[in-house]
Amino acid sequence: MKNCLSSLLPACVAGLLLSICHVAAAEQDLTFEAAWIRAMPPVMKMTAGFGRLHNTGTQTIELTTFVSPQFGDVSLHRTEFVDGVSRMREVTSLSIAAGQTVELVPGGYHLMLMMPVVPLAESDRVTLDMRADDGRVFRFELPVERR
Repeated sequence: MKNCLSSLLPACVAGLLLSICHVAAAEQDLTFEAAWIRAMPPVMKMTAGFGRLHNTGTQTIELTTFVSPQFGDVSLHRTEFVDGVSRMREVTSLSIAAGQTVELVPGGYHLMLMMPVVPLAESDRVTLDMRADDGRVFRFELPVERR
């Protein structure tokens, strides 16, 4: 009997892990495609992040908070032109309807990552959590690139 249980244990554990991973993947209703963080010189205290946010779910996602352990502050900004002058303004939340894509690009919506904890080099990865108003957290790993 003991030998029988010990042979079933690895299969049970594998099945449990597979079901947990499937649930986590199913709940990830937000993708961040072609995402990247701009590489910065070591003396710079801020950089920017870009990519395409896509809501694959059936409900609107309202992003309200952005956090990274590699930066003291992360926020969403939008570049606007007012009277022919480019101005960058912080955006307090971003609503993405079901099936909608929002592009984060230079000169438009973008992430501002300020106060780096350690210098980042090209090819490093930045962990970024995007929190929704309903409590969900969407975690992404973004490469640092020089473009």
